Amino acid sequence: MQTHTLTAYIEFDPDTQLFVGTIPALPGAHTQGASLDELRHNLQEVIEVCLEERREQGEEIELAPFIGIQQISVSV
Repeated sequence: MQTHTLTAYIEFDPDTQLFVGTIPALPGAHTQGASLDELRHNLQEVIEVCLEERREQGEEIELAPFIGIQQISVSV
């Protein structure tokens, strides 16, 4: 069994009061949780499901490296 370490992009949705997480290197891997601990658990589960589906379809598991996030300021 191979271990993968992935980066999650996390936001807080004030409308739903939930934390929302996305894994940029793994299309379709996103979920939400009421706390950061719950979100982390849910992200681990969705990553496992996405990777297992790829494995079952015979796809190689090559994940693009996450480069980073930048904050950009604009005046409008």
